[in-house]
Amino acid sequence: MKKTVTTLADGRELIYYDLADDTVRDAVDQRPLDAVSTSSEVRRDPLLGDAVAIASHRQARTYHPPADACPLCPTRDGRHSEIPDDHYDVAVFENRFPSLAGDSGRCEVVCFTSDHDASFADLTEEQAALVLAAWTDRTAALAALDQVTQVFCFENRGAEIGVTLGHPHGQIYGYPFVTPRTELMLRNAARHHRETGSNLFDDVVAREEKDATRVVLATDHWIAFVPYAAHWPYEVHLYPRRRVPDLRDLDEGARTEFPQVYLELLRRFDRIFGPGEPPTPYISAWHQAPLGVDGRDDFALHLELFTIRRTSGKLKFLAGSESGMNVFINDVPPEAAAERLREVATQ
Repeated sequence: MKKTVTTLADGRELIYYDLADDTVRDAVDQRPLDAVSTSSEVRRDPLLGDAVAIASHRQARTYHPPADACPLCPTRDGRHSEIPDDHYDVAVFENRFPSLAGDSGRCEVVCFTSDHDASFADLTEEQAALVLAAWTDRTAALAALDQVTQVFCFENRGAEIGVTLGHPHGQIYGYPFVTPRTELMLRNAARHHRETGSNLFDDVVAREEKDATRVVLATDHWIAFVPYAAHWPYEVHLYPRRRVPDLRDLDEGARTEFPQVYLELLRRFDRIFGPGEPPTPYISAWHQAPLGVDGRDDFALHLELFTIRRTSGKLKFLAGSESGMNVFINDVPPEAAAERLREVATQ
C-alpha cells in the first residue's frame, strides 16, 4: 500500500491509499473554495447524561446530486470534485460539512472506489483489504489527536438509511467523548467481570458458537452471528476470534481473512429478500475501544451490520417504543434471520 497525503483548496486534508507503490498523486485542487466555516458544538443532556452535536452548517451540505455532479467521483473532463485526481483506489478527506470539528472532534469521508455505480460488495478482496488498511491507518491517526476519545468507522448504505450521496463511501468520526452505546458496553462488561471473573465479550461469542443456531459463518479468524437479542430485523455481529481493542491490533491472519468474510456477509445481505429486490440498505459499524479509559483492554473490537428493511418493501421504523423509550421491538426472530442468512450463501 502507498499512502499520499495532500491538501484540498480550502486546506482540508486528503489522503490517497493506493494498491500500487509507484502511483503518483500530484493533481492539484483547482476549485476556488472558501475556508471551511463550521458551527459544531457538543452539548450535554442533563437528564440522560449523553451528548448531542449541534451542527447547523450541515443544512447546506450536498443533497442527492445527479451522478454527473457527484463530489466523490474523480475530477474528470473539466468537472472538479473533492478528489483532484482522475482516478483513485481509496481516498479519505476531511468532511466539508462535519458534525464534529476542532475541539469537538473530527469527521472524515472514506471513498471506497472511484466507480460511482459500485458498492462495497462489488469490491475485490484486494480492494477490500485496502479499505481495511485505510480504516486502520485513520484509526491510528485520529487516536493520536488530543481532542479524540473514540474512533468510529462506519458506512451508511441506501437512501432508506438517509444517504445523500450515492457514491460508495463511508465515514470516520473522532468523538471527543465516549459514546453512550460504548459506555453501556463498558459498564456491563465491568459488572460481568465482577460477578463471574470472566470477559463478557468472550462469553457472548462462546455462547453463540456453542449454541450455533444464530451463527451465520465461522472461519479460522472470524465468527459472525445474529445476536440473541437482535434489535434489527437482520443484524449480524462480526468478531475476530482473538479479542483485540481496536483495528490496530488485528493480527495478520485476521487481516488476511477479513476481506473474504466481510464481502461474503455483504453479498448475503443483498440476497435476503430474493431476486429482483433493490439492494439492501444497511449500516455497517465498527465498535472500537475508546482511548484512555478503564476497561479498554477488556473491550472487544467488533463490527455490527444491520438493515432497517424487515421484509420486501417494508421498513422497520423507530416509532414510539424505540424512539421514546429506547425499547426495540423486532419482528424477525434472530434464529430465523440467521437461518435466512445461511440459506443465501454465495455459491
